[in-house]
This record gives sequence, structure tokens and C-alpha cells, in this order.
Amino acid sequence: MSTHSAPRTEVATLAGGCFWCLEAVYDDLRGVISVESGYSGGHVKNPSYEAVCGGGTGHAEVVQITFDPGVVSYRDLLNVFFTIHDPTTLNRQGNDVGTQYRSAIYTHSPEQKATAEAVIKEIGAQGVWPNPIVTEVAPYDTFYIAEDYHQEYFKRNPYAATASLWSRRRLPSSASSI
Repeated sequence: MSTHSAPRTEVATLAGGCFWCLEAVYDDLRGVISVESGYSGGHVKNPSYEAVCGGGTGHAEVVQITFDPGVVSYRDLLNVFFTIHDPTTLNRQGNDVGTQYRSAIYTHSPEQKATAEAVIKEIGAQGVWPNPIVTEVAPYDTFYIAEDYHQEYFKRNPYAATASLWSRRRLPSSASSI
């Protein structure tokens, strides 16, 4: 008889531009059990990538992260989130422009909402970013998983141009223990 129990898990749903880039970072964090790319925050059921990119569905590209809070906290995930995308640009990340690339945190509980708001306030007070943070904090509603070809994109396409840029990016020292 095994005395090991399954880890307790929680879910975080985050939007910070292209879901491929977020997925690649969170896949490598200790305590992260799975990362799925998909869509949240819109008004159309079962949207396709093409429809989301068209901007008419209201969805953001997101990652849904299942994690063990005994190994990595929700706050840790948010601290990484605010270092791997620019939370001060409305509806864009770099050359990616549109509401589907907005910065958003879709909270699964009142505790997640309070943590997200506290982290945003702390980062704003620290002056980490030169402009105000525009990250949307909204209650989680529905997650639609993206098409199969979007899952684990960089692992399957290691020589993609964007992949090479992100693979060279380093997290700040404050995130290195995560």
C-alpha cells in the first residue's frame, strides 16, 4: 500500500500575449503539473484560433496552469507572469496587437482575486514598470482549449523564430528559486 497521496492542485488562468510564450515558461517551473493553451474571457462558445485572432469573439489567448501550491504558490506564478510580459500595454504584446493579446488574470476564487490585486499593487508601488499596469483582473468563466497544434508549440518547433528569442530570455533573479 502506497502512503503517497496525489498532490493538492489549483488552477490559474493567465493571459499575457501569445499563449505559446507563456506556456514555454510555465512548463519549466517546479510545481507546475500541466499547462494548456486556450481561450478565455470571450462571448462565443468553442472559438477557433482564426475567430479569436479576428478579434470578434472577445477572447484572450490564455494558459491554464494546473499546479501544486505546496511546491509553487499562486503568488509565485503571478510574480513570474509580471516578468515575462509587459502588463502596461493595452491589448498588445510587442508586435502582437488586438484584444486577444491583452494582459488578464482570470481568478478562480476570492483568494486568487485578492492575491492578484495585491501583487499588482505591490509591483506598481515598486515602480518595476515605467507605466501603469493595465492587467485586467476578472472572474474565471470558461476555458476553451486551443487546437492541438498550439499545445507544446515550442517543444515541437524548437527552431521557430519567436522560440529562439524566448529561449534566450532570462527570468529575474527573484524568480530563479521558483
